[in-house]
Amino acid sequence: MTDPTLRLPTSTFRVVLDLGVLPLVAPTLADRFRQPELGIDFDGESEADRAAIFIEFPDGQLHLEIVDAEVEYHFHDALGEGDGSSPWDDEETENLINWAMAFAAHLAPLLPDLVADVEEAADWFDQGLPIYAAQVEPVPLQLIEVQLEGDLLMLPWLGAGTVDHEHIDAPGDPIALLWSATEEGSTTPIARAWSDGITTTPLAEAEPGVNWDAVGLPEAEVLDWLSSLYINDNVIPDPRVTIMQAALLRIAGLA
Repeated sequence: MTDPTLRLPTSTFRVVLDLGVLPLVAPTLADRFRQPELGIDFDGESEADRAAIFIEFPDGQLHLEIVDAEVEYHFHDALGEGDGSSPWDDEETENLINWAMAFAAHLAPLLPDLVADVEEAADWFDQGLPIYAAQVEPVPLQLIEVQLEGDLLMLPWLGAGTVDHEHIDAPGDPIALLWSATEEGSTTPIARAWSDGITTTPLAEAEPGVNWDAVGLPEAEVLDWLSSLYINDNVIPDPRVTIMQAALLRIAGLA
């Protein structure tokens, strides 16, 4: 079985970033909205830079879409569904929208460089460095400290052939383990791992009809190896996500 004690330790990582001139100039956010989960999805390679900003709470979500200077928004319920109408009353909704528009206006011009800097910072962390500083012209900078969890320690693939994995768009965030007898051969799904919908415990099972002698490892060892891969890939927070969330909360004045 996967041993959760065999992992790199959680460590403090320091990041120095250009987050624009702070504090954020925005309407005061109502107390009930002061502990959001913030996230972005940014596409800087399209003809027009696009970004989606996610502002999420236990009882509802506000999503903003930015295309160049235009900002549109819509709502979801706590499960990410709904007809697009606000789950909050009119006064609360107006407060959140006014604040979110100011937040988006501040964030939009920063995004290309911020996304690149966060990617680079995560690479520095992966190399074992304790601090990252963005290379910028003289501007006000922000020092952020984040706690980043260490990965489970894994052996390389010790079976025959080669393996890869792919994400499957389905409940539980499953991944499929793909096996090939040769580096250039076609891949075959031999197992999958996912999170239990109630307990969030990682689970793994083999696909039917697998020739484990050809794979070169017993089924139990493959599932244990896949479970470790799944935990590192899907359960332990991605440093990029953790660093970006900390940057967004600092911009928002909520951390």
